Amino acid sequence: MPAAKQPSTNDTFFILSLVIFNFISFISIGIPLASLPGYIHENLGFSTAIAGIVIGAQYLTTLLCRPLAGRLADERGAKKTVLIGMASGLISGAFLLASALFESWPLASIGVMVASRLILGFAQSLVGISAITWGISRLGAESTARMISWNGVAAYGGVGIGAPLGVFLTESLGLWSLGAVTMGLATTGLALAWRRGDAPLNPGARLPFGKVLWKVAPPGISLALATIGYGTLTAFIALYYDARGWDGAAWCLTAFAFAFIGTRLLFPNLINRVGGYSVAMVCLMIEICGLLLLWLAEAPSVALAGSALTGCGLSLLYPALGVGVVSRVGTANRSSGLSVFAMFFDLSLGLSGAIMGVLAAYIGMQSIFLGAAVVAVGGLGIVWLLLRQERATEQ
Repeated sequence: MPAAKQPSTNDTFFILSLVIFNFISFISIGIPLASLPGYIHENLGFSTAIAGIVIGAQYLTTLLCRPLAGRLADERGAKKTVLIGMASGLISGAFLLASALFESWPLASIGVMVASRLILGFAQSLVGISAITWGISRLGAESTARMISWNGVAAYGGVGIGAPLGVFLTESLGLWSLGAVTMGLATTGLALAWRRGDAPLNPGARLPFGKVLWKVAPPGISLALATIGYGTLTAFIALYYDARGWDGAAWCLTAFAFAFIGTRLLFPNLINRVGGYSVAMVCLMIEICGLLLLWLAEAPSVALAGSALTGCGLSLLYPALGVGVVSRVGTANRSSGLSVFAMFFDLSLGLSGAIMGVLAAYIGMQSIFLGAAVVAVGGLGIVWLLLRQERATEQ
């Protein structure tokens, strides 16, 4: 494999200047997460089930709109797609502000709130993919892994900042402030995107959705199988600790997050040097070891180590497989391919809680991490086949 081009400082700053759009988008997503459920239940008088549906509406919309987002970015360009996404975020914030003003009319308030959530989901589907492909179009295909990695750091960081910020705003000023801040963030994103130069459109035939899905499915399924481990950890770690009689479940999530972000920062160019599928295989092996440690843990310290290992393994998996996705769909369909690839992550994260919850009823809470490890082995097998296919093609 040819020596990878070392990223320059200018390239890194350029990447950061683009992933800031995803950072802004995820702050907007994080802001209402910890505040809206309680407001819907306590202030508007609706059930917790309704609160869950309202929160989930945004994620469902993001999932369903991903193919459209990819097509728009490929055909209209990343800059225009980011601008549409930020404008949609501005409208979402205005609707959230309006829902607070309608608090005296609960049905009207929650109806406007649902509209806000749906528009926010649409905005995220556009901004998330466009921020990545904008950088790849300007810096070249060798920047794919770095763009995806930094975009992920921006996403996790945005939610991490947004959630406590939303609680602070709600307690200090009221729910209306969440909408106002969301509008301010979107306006900032619009201004920043407007000032940037256009990304070049990639020539070539655009594949229909079915063909893109067929090409993306192998790495996408591998990602989905691996993501079940992350979904299991986030959904059940608190119940797992309770079942073992331990305290401090939140520290497992902290260990996961630090390991996840730290690995991306420590190995920014590893995928370009070693190859996407090779890195993906190692990542899956590390994740499987982490999940097995969680299964076998007899003390909280071992569970912490297992959670950190899982974070290390999953950290580079998405960008490593994403490089393979881009090579499979071609430059002209880069955005569409990455959008469909993200759908596998969304679906896996959405279904893992239900699947592993049913499994826990049959095999026990502790053994669900064994189940997640076994599922990840299936993802490892797919990546091994993809690596063999890639090497055979090169030869």
